[in-house]
Amino acid sequence: MSAPKKGLGRGFDSLIPTDFLDDSFDTTAKQEEKVSEQRSLPLSSIQANPDQPRHHFDAAALQELADSVKEHGVIQPIIVTPKDDGSYEIVAGERRYRASKLAGLTEIPVVVRTMSGQKQLEVSLIENIQRRDLNTIETATAYAKLRDQFNLSAEKISERVHKSPSAVINTMRLLKLPKEALLALADGKITEGQARPLIGQDAELITELIPRIIAEEWSARKVEQYMVNVKKQQKTGEPAVATVSDQYEGRIETLKTRLKTDVAIRVNSKGAGNIVIKFKSSEELERIQELLG
Repeated sequence: MSAPKKGLGRGFDSLIPTDFLDDSFDTTAKQEEKVSEQRSLPLSSIQANPDQPRHHFDAAALQELADSVKEHGVIQPIIVTPKDDGSYEIVAGERRYRASKLAGLTEIPVVVRTMSGQKQLEVSLIENIQRRDLNTIETATAYAKLRDQFNLSAEKISERVHKSPSAVINTMRLLKLPKEALLALADGKITEGQARPLIGQDAELITELIPRIIAEEWSARKVEQYMVNVKKQQKTGEPAVATVSDQYEGRIETLKTRLKTDVAIRVNSKGAGNIVIKFKSSEELERIQELLG
């Protein structure tokens, strides 16, 4: 189950060690409703999992989260399972649990799952991934859910889905993109290669750029080069340009062959641009100049 992001203070979402999963990309969302129950529980009835691999919690970061919890409450429920003695054990969210205690709360929102329900959801997520018919964002959401709600590391996820840990991590990073980019990826309008250079960039810029990438059929390389130019523009104040366009690739190769040196063509959004011919010495410059007549 996911919770909306409304009510977050500045930077508060970055303090929570889980992603807010979008149900529209969660392949087990309907099944989640059948095996989970969301409600509030007294903190006194909840205990940490003794087998939790994480034992160290940074005191300063925990206090910062506690301060935000005082102001905004706990935005995303923790995951717990019932025990035979009537208490509940934390499956995911111990940091939020500790911060809530530190903030003086007496209750916390939880998602209650039986151990069988927890296992059922985990198996279902992995089976969905292995079917290979999920779109990229559904796969990323499934990975993130296994990480955030099942406490599985990237290494453990990779073992279960037969992918490398780096592939799992890189796919999950796509969830950092704004909604417009996620929808374009899910609909197949842009590729992972086109999307990756956008990760970590300004959300407003990405939102404005997505329709242009689609309409002009930018290559992944062009997106990457454009974002490099954006960073340069931020430092120098010069306008960002979309560099190598696919339509010029053939001409670039022809010029490289003829001049025997690296050549680049840079164009802006209006179609104007320049040709950059590289040389390593004055002698090479003279040679190129003779070839150009």
